[in-house]
Amino acid sequence: RYLQGQLGVPLVEASRAEPSENCIAWLDVQVPAKAEVLRFLDSGGARPPREALAVLYFGQQLEPNITELVVGPLPRPAYHRDVTVRKYGGKVPYHRRPVTGREYAEINALILRELKKAPLFLTACCESDGTDLVTLTTAPRGFRSGDRLTWFVLFHNVAGTGYYLSPVGLEVLVDHSDLHASQWQLRKVFYNGRYFASTGDLEQEFVAGALEVVRLKQPQADAVLGSMKPRRPPGPPGPLQFEPQGPRYSVRNNHVTFQGWSFAFGMNPNTGPRLFDIRYRGERIVYELSLQEALALYGSNCPGGMSTRYLDGSFGIGRFAYELVRGLDCPYTATYVHRHYLAETDTPKTNQNSLCIFEHDSGLPLRRHFSDSQSFYYGGLRRNALVLRAISTLINYDYIWDFLFHPNGAMEVRVHATGYISSSFLHGRGTDYGNRVGPHTLGTMHIHHIHYKVDLDVDGQLNSLESQDMEYEFVKDPWSAQNTIERPHLRRERLEREDEAAFPLNVPLPRYLSFVSPNPNKWGHPRSYRIQVISFAGKHLPTTSSMERSVSWGRYQLAVTRRKEEEPTSTSIYNQNDPWTPTVAFADFINNETITSQDLVAWITVGFLHVPHAEDIPNTVTVGNSVGFFLRPYNYFSEDPSVDSPDSVYLSSEQDAGACGDNPLACLSSAAACAPRLPPFHFGGFLNL
Repeated sequence: RYLQGQLGVPLVEASRAEPSENCIAWLDVQVPAKAEVLRFLDSGGARPPREALAVLYFGQQLEPNITELVVGPLPRPAYHRDVTVRKYGGKVPYHRRPVTGREYAEINALILRELKKAPLFLTACCESDGTDLVTLTTAPRGFRSGDRLTWFVLFHNVAGTGYYLSPVGLEVLVDHSDLHASQWQLRKVFYNGRYFASTGDLEQEFVAGALEVVRLKQPQADAVLGSMKPRRPPGPPGPLQFEPQGPRYSVRNNHVTFQGWSFAFGMNPNTGPRLFDIRYRGERIVYELSLQEALALYGSNCPGGMSTRYLDGSFGIGRFAYELVRGLDCPYTATYVHRHYLAETDTPKTNQNSLCIFEHDSGLPLRRHFSDSQSFYYGGLRRNALVLRAISTLINYDYIWDFLFHPNGAMEVRVHATGYISSSFLHGRGTDYGNRVGPHTLGTMHIHHIHYKVDLDVDGQLNSLESQDMEYEFVKDPWSAQNTIERPHLRRERLEREDEAAFPLNVPLPRYLSFVSPNPNKWGHPRSYRIQVISFAGKHLPTTSSMERSVSWGRYQLAVTRRKEEEPTSTSIYNQNDPWTPTVAFADFINNETITSQDLVAWITVGFLHVPHAEDIPNTVTVGNSVGFFLRPYNYFSEDPSVDSPDSVYLSSEQDAGACGDNPLACLSSAAACAPRLPPFHFGGFLNL
């Protein structure tokens, strides 16, 4: 309301706005500067004013542009300031804006009008009049800055199943660069390996008998490729996890506490989950841990597939994190949290129960030992962890975002990929780019690369980076000097500049990489946290590519830079539609500055190559499709802090193992004597669609 009354220009609701009009594209909270936050949290300073970041598309101006405004203070705004030039060095060109729902609707209407110019062909190829076909966008949209030409792939649409596995072989190139939809044009048509100037030309070739047509039957819902409907009646229920005496964690607004851990969580509508002020035993370990981007880059011998490089932040990783299914996406008794966003509308939307928090029993000891020598005893601790989870559905793929907090002071970040594969119509040498997974369906190869920002503050803000690895040294045994011993030797090195701390993708990392404090632990070693990356990333886009700088974060599996307020994110949502002149290029962050005793940020890339295969039908499974990283204490403490856990178990040959007072495991039979009262199942996830 403030913006509508203060800007002096007409604002149309984004869901109705034409490209030639002005609108508020989306809003989010404006994250305050770190120095302001720490003065408030740590030094009793003033609370930073709560402000909003408003992103506006100004199409109705002499120079159409994207403008970012900070508006405050909330909840009663009284000022706004334009931060676009400060953030990006200049105005953001209008062609870089993400495609809105209204723009997609206009494109689909254009495609349908053009399809109606080939009625005989559509009947022959697809048993269709065009109205039962659906389109799938690709991106980026062209080959040079200013382009807005998008290939759209057409599929049979069958209610209740994923259309992504039913391509009909038809793809169209749409030019939607003009501000007026009436001027948009269909520039090219592709069918079964051939290119045509228009759907009229396609129809002409078909009528002349000069076109090879693959005649597809209209798929039936009960037999369509990729149906997820159960094929067997339900069996007995599986194991159920529950808390006999209620949750052992606390969630208050967006603040979580659990067995020494505390953190605040949020959800950016574009880039997804982010955590702040992560502390263990009252000490801040991480100031910010946030998802930055998810890249999916495809190969195919069809134009749509071969040109697809999705940057999912521009579509809305947080916005499309929908309601979680109780008992499947998360444990039945988890705590479920609503998330709110405002994007392409003037009224906020709520994704109910779209984030969950739960304590997870991995069924594995965190540590244990059975002593059968000298004295007989057993000691151990279950590997329980607190999990924060959200799941984003980005067109066909579902990404499960997990953040885990372990009782030994370690954090774990991981992402699982599931959902439907994307596919192309199988023709020619299609299997050079994937595997055949259906009668006419090619599962197209692709890479998933995910980028994270980790602003570690290990025992204070001023940290250095240390690597440790092993070498063998060959020495004569000192007691006789007659024999050679191959002795492992520890090589320690302080990395002093950013260029040294930028580790290329798919080149082995030093086995130990740690953010180190200048302060020692009890044993004289620097208090440190180790970064341990678990990844199977594919190859990064060649640096000779005209769009590589827009994803240059993917050059590195790990890069450590000095923290700067003017480098808050490794990419931009505007990079998707103009990757040739990226709004943010991560490669520019690395300029060989010193990283000794500085406030540092670790930027981490994880990912995997996926060559779809028959077992990806109907969906890619999470088994084996998980990557991530650990942040582990390394000499940060004087011993494993989990020794203080009340869940610790110790049994000796002299004690009564069945005594509840001495052994918490002996208490379970009485504590869990009754089944928990479960809330009734409810799912409202389709309400906002």
